[in-house]
Formats: sequence, C-alpha cells, structure tokens
Amino acid sequence: MTDPATSRRRGWTLAIVSIGLFMVVLDNLVVNVALPSIHRDLGASIQSLEWTVNAYVLAYAVLLLTGAALGDRFGRKRMFIAGIALFTASSAAAALAPSTGLLIGARAIQGIGAAIATPLTLTLLADAFPPAKRGLAIGIWSGVSGIAVALGPLVGGAVIQLASWHGSSGSTSRSAWRSWRWPARVCPRAVAPMPASTSAASASARLACSASCSDWSAHSRSAGPTPRW
Repeated sequence: MTDPATSRRRGWTLAIVSIGLFMVVLDNLVVNVALPSIHRDLGASIQSLEWTVNAYVLAYAVLLLTGAALGDRFGRKRMFIAGIALFTASSAAAALAPSTGLLIGARAIQGIGAAIATPLTLTLLADAFPPAKRGLAIGIWSGVSGIAVALGPLVGGAVIQLASWHGSSGSTSRSAWRSWRWPARVCPRAVAPMPASTSAASASARLACSASCSDWSAHSRSAGPTPRW
C-alpha cells in the first residue's frame, strides 16, 4: 500500500512538470499569433519575424538531448529548476524587449531553457512513479502537451486583444515563475549515476519526448500564420 505522503508527492510532481511542459509548448504558439502586433510595434521585417519564431524552435531542437544529458550528469531536479529559471528570466526579457534584435536573443535563450526543462519532465516522472503507474503519468503528460497545442492560438489571441504582445510573454513569465518555485520542495531528488532500471526509463522517456516535441515543432512552424504586410 502506497504511503499517503508518497502519493501526495507524486501528485505534486506530476502537476509541476505538467505546468512546466504546458508553458514551454504554449509560449511558441502564443508568439505565432503575436507576430502582427510585433510587426506594428517594433517595425519588424518579415525576416525578423521569422527569426522571432525560429530562434526559439532551433535552440530548442538542437539542445533537447543535451538538456537530458545535463540532467543525468548534474541531477534532474536541479537542471529542471535551472531550465525553468532560465525560461522565466528570458520570458520577462522578451516581454520588455524594445527592439527585434533583443527579442530574438531572448527567444533563443527561452529555447535553451525549454530544451533543458522539457526532457527532464519525463525523467522526473519516471523517478517519481513506479512502473505500474508510470504509463498513466506519461499519458497525462502527453495530454497536457496536446491541450497546450490546442489552446496556444486561443490564449495568445485573448491576451493580445486584452493587453498587447508584451502581455503574452509576461503571462508566460509569471506562470513559469510559479512553477520554478515548487520543484525544490516536492520533486524527488535525482542525481546521476542512475540505477539500471531508471536509466532505461530515462532513455525511453527521452526518446518519447524527442518524438513528441519534434512533432510539436513541425506543427508550430507549419500552422503559424504567414504574415502578409
């Protein structure tokens, strides 16, 4: 029988990594909707708008496996917190960016933070949940990712309508800040080297995460609006 404290810790771990994943996926799709507003406010060219999206996607895709390896080397919880902190700071920088150059730079740093945090969401779940319940936890993780993809354009349009494109990055920063504060208290500490069974789970989770996030990146690039100004 599972100890109640252990069950609560697992529930909090699932909630925290799901929130982190949700914000990472949502952020890219929100920016796609904000491109016309960025063009008007900053006078951005078509090429700059393309790099506003691509800087995040490229940094994310290139460093995704590196982020997982850093988690195995230096501790998955520690690197997850570092990735969320970097993502939060760069989201705030993007919201305050006065020029397209600074916005693109902040977006690239956001991608680095996301690449560190995203694969570790799955490895933290693999640490927290036993094999019998791991499938359910990963299923919820996948569902959260799908919900973020579906809600991204809607949330982005609502925030831009009510505030501005600065508000879309600012809301991401505030939500990421909340998720950055919780893992140190409730997520299990996981530091390399790992047991053989956990290593296999980590490798499987990493592979699933790579496939899922590659599909998401392709979707975000193909589904984004093509600006015509």
